[in-house]
Amino acid sequence: MLLIQQTSILIDECEKSVARFWQMREEDRTPDFFKEVKPHADAIHHHLKEWQQGANLWIQNNNPKYMHIQQIAAVVESMEQFVVQSFFKETSKKRFLDAIHSTSFTLKNFERIVKEGTKDVIQKENHQ
Repeated sequence: MLLIQQTSILIDECEKSVARFWQMREEDRTPDFFKEVKPHADAIHHHLKEWQQGANLWIQNNNPKYMHIQQIAAVVESMEQFVVQSFFKETSKKRFLDAIHSTSFTLKNFERIVKEGTKDVIQKENHQ
């Protein structure tokens, strides 16, 4: 399912953002904004918007108990910030890591809920 794949890519981007954050601190350099930061941020922004549309539609159609459209919006907002921040060594470590932890938790929870919902649909179809 496309939504699960998109969610998995975002979970992976959380991990890559942490790795990039530590790498930039280790290299002690400032990236070229227009060559490194902006192209990557634009690609993630595009992916986030597509994912958000699919996730919101899935929530509206399935009405999961512990996942809401507001959480999806929070993931998008947070990721748009920390993906850019991951390039800069001056970024506050605690706030950055807390944002990624929270976002990753929500994404993994959403992925699990969608997978469970997909299994339920397949089981219902097989019993008909």
